[in-house]
Amino acid sequence: MSGRIPRQFIDDLLVRVDIVDLIDSRVPLKKSGSNFTARCPFHTEKTPSFSVNRGRQIYHCFGCGASGNAIGFLMEFNHLGFVEAVEDLAAFAGVDVPRELIDGEPGLPDKKSVAHVYEVLAGVAGFYAEQLRGNSEGRKAVEYLKTRGVSGEVARDFSLGYAPNKWDALVARFGQAELIEAGMLVVRDDGKVYDRFRGRLMFPIRDKRKRVVGFGGRVLDDSLPKYLNSPETAVFSKSKELYGLCELLERNSKPERILVVEGYMDVIALAQFGISNAVAALGTATSKAQIDLLFRFTSELVFCFDGDSAGRQAAWKATDAALPCLRDGRQIKIMLLPQGQDPDSLLRAENSSAFMERIRNAQVLSDYFFENIVGQLELATVEGRSQLLAAATPSLEKVPAGFFREMMFARLQELSGARVAVDVVENQARLKSKFNTNKFTPSPRVSLARKVIGLLLQHPHFASLVEREGVVLDDLNFAGVELLRDVLQRIALEKPENSAILLESFRGLSQEKAVKALAGLELDVPAGGEEAEFCGALQQLCKQAKEAMLTRLIEKESREGLMFEEKEVLRKLLRGKT
Repeated sequence: MSGRIPRQFIDDLLVRVDIVDLIDSRVPLKKSGSNFTARCPFHTEKTPSFSVNRGRQIYHCFGCGASGNAIGFLMEFNHLGFVEAVEDLAAFAGVDVPRELIDGEPGLPDKKSVAHVYEVLAGVAGFYAEQLRGNSEGRKAVEYLKTRGVSGEVARDFSLGYAPNKWDALVARFGQAELIEAGMLVVRDDGKVYDRFRGRLMFPIRDKRKRVVGFGGRVLDDSLPKYLNSPETAVFSKSKELYGLCELLERNSKPERILVVEGYMDVIALAQFGISNAVAALGTATSKAQIDLLFRFTSELVFCFDGDSAGRQAAWKATDAALPCLRDGRQIKIMLLPQGQDPDSLLRAENSSAFMERIRNAQVLSDYFFENIVGQLELATVEGRSQLLAAATPSLEKVPAGFFREMMFARLQELSGARVAVDVVENQARLKSKFNTNKFTPSPRVSLARKVIGLLLQHPHFASLVEREGVVLDDLNFAGVELLRDVLQRIALEKPENSAILLESFRGLSQEKAVKALAGLELDVPAGGEEAEFCGALQQLCKQAKEAMLTRLIEKESREGLMFEEKEVLRKLLRGKT
């Protein structure tokens, strides 16, 4: 398609996509402190020097110096051009790439910032939480939670709320256009709008980066539908998010296993009993995207479903969705609860220890798969074995190449008595990089200017501190001052939400290489101390620059005299010394 990709779309895409998820889907990452690490995909090395930072949304290799944002990674890793990389990133996010019309045709209308949608949703979540605690109408929801044994602590941890039973509770407090974009209002055919959620217990759905992306709402009476979810929006897709994952990761970023349950209240009930490693699909069958997401944080998943007909169907659908995700080293178990029980009722009938024992003893997916696929087939007959092959083979062909796939086909061959051709494809070795680690030497001590610019690139909001500290750069002269001015000017112009967007604004400019290198600087600043470090380094840098200028002007005055402008600068500097 012709036409330029709108810059706003690119910035929104960099907000939408988590660079950790993107890179981990291509280069398996391991958590290391606040970063994620791996052996660099761009040069050969024995120990990991490739680091990905979720907060800044950038990557950096301390071996070869490669660094950048999600777009830059795709360009380097897949050898793509810029447009191709943006298209690939959009495909990863599940969105289409818009184009601005050319040849004098009118352009696309202004696109609302995805970042602003997150702000609106966060505000709505806060409003619902206030209604649960402080609104007399919200007492119904509080009483319901009490009857389910949910404590105030758990309600707080999951930011539970209440949507007033009014048609315009949100419109009176937030902008109508923003609420529509966030999926919080329903627009009628006649153009009138009303609140989507009314008189419901509200469950904010947060993504891995702790942002509210949508809501689930439960009625407090017998009306239908019992549960209602946010619609698909620019920031929310039911098949890609999981309720409770954010809260789980806040407690444990690398859990031993994750329990996948059916609903919001199952997650809440388990948390109430101290089982905090549960998540729930959002009213739909568990998807491949959700399973792949969970495997980024653990190597074992346990699907826990009710033992009724609906629960068994959900378990089988989850098994089918999981097969393409089962690489070697990953494990899935199936845990069907006794008939008529859900996690809450079973925990009350037994206890947490007995429930945890059920989880540990859950049936492995391979046994569950063949047990269900065999079913009532008569394997003693040719017809029965033929039906088994016909039913199992298409599913097993979804399993990625590896030992698990081979063994599943071997089990099928054993059950059917027929020779099964297994096409085991070995993973291609990664292309060797042009980089040689022996060429690189340790970085010299970081100068004050590099530290200031590096911290500013890593934390763009620090730009406001420059004015707060009373720093005026116009009259100062030191190595790097021009780049510092450029970065501050770019931040004022672009107002970037994170480092990835700030780096993107320098793409193709002469400063791009220096900016990428400084954004990846390892500054060894304790977490939480970055602001103080920035202010201290900035003041020290300015002090040194002023002293150097003062010395230079005094020497010039004694040697040959000063111009009028130089005398004014000298006078200002001398006043600052007194």
